[in-house]
Amino acid sequence: MRSTFSANASDAHAMSQAQSVKNEATPLVHRHFKIYKPYTCLSQFKPENRRTKMVLGDLTDFPAGTMAIGRLDKDSEGLLLLTTDGKVSERVRSKSVEKEYWVQLDGDIDAVAMAKLQNGVEIGVDGGKYLTLPCKAYKIEGEPDLPAPARKPRDLRHGPLSWASITISEGKNRQIRKMTAAVGFPTLRLVRVRIGDIRIDAMQPGDVIELEHAPHN
Repeated sequence: MRSTFSANASDAHAMSQAQSVKNEATPLVHRHFKIYKPYTCLSQFKPENRRTKMVLGDLTDFPAGTMAIGRLDKDSEGLLLLTTDGKVSERVRSKSVEKEYWVQLDGDIDAVAMAKLQNGVEIGVDGGKYLTLPCKAYKIEGEPDLPAPARKPRDLRHGPLSWASITISEGKNRQIRKMTAAVGFPTLRLVRVRIGDIRIDAMQPGDVIELEHAPHN
């Protein structure tokens, strides 16, 4: 006849094994979202010292551990991906995933300036000079299908405006703005419309959509 101690130890071992099998059978399920980051919203969840701007956590009640994949600066808007999986974040931020932006420019951009953008231009990064990688860029004829701007566009009496699509695979700080300024056409409005094969579609500022699958598996 086995002792009570031995029986208890065996039962505890069996329960431990069962729990281990259960844990292996039910891995952590990560969640992923795409949002339309509004103009002036900060790409962070915690407010700065003084709460003056909207943050991502104001859009909806995201699960614990949610992080923004990359960022859009305060004055930019459009597609931003969020995830609870750090590996997904690293994969999407890599140079293998394209990011497309539609930019409204001060002036009517010409073919010469567009070619410079396509071939790479010199911009300032971290106090030094950096030559951007070749990219895809073309002029958008007319007004693109986007939500109404959060601020009134510049008066056309002060000169023409134009739109361009610029697709890059890198992400230096304020890179698109620096690139268009380098060719003589400052950016007035910047909207990210695509990350890899995920598009902004008909989303409106502040919209949040949960994705069924991790971005770019």
